[in-house]
Amino acid sequence: MPTRLYRFHCTDGHDLVVDLRGRRIPTVALMRLHAEQVALDLMARGARLDWSEWYVEVYDAKGRVVLSKAFEEVRNDHRSHAPAARQQD
Repeated sequence: MPTRLYRFHCTDGHDLVVDLRGRRIPTVALMRLHAEQVALDLMARGARLDWSEWYVEVYDAKGRVVLSKAFEEVRNDHRSHAPAARQQD
């Protein structure tokens, strides 16, 4: 299966975390999942920071933005899909 090169940059419009190497990914669905994981990993490393203005932006090999997703949206999507906590009896 052919793969496409994507770069996953994160920014709040002032600060920037640049993906210099990129990653080869075979499908758009997997690219979206990887973008979300990049955002979640960055938030986990800086748990005390305000991530409300941050976005993960995915660029293709030609430098075009193919996906932009707010960290808050990633966090909310992740929480809504997480298994419910087990209640103690």
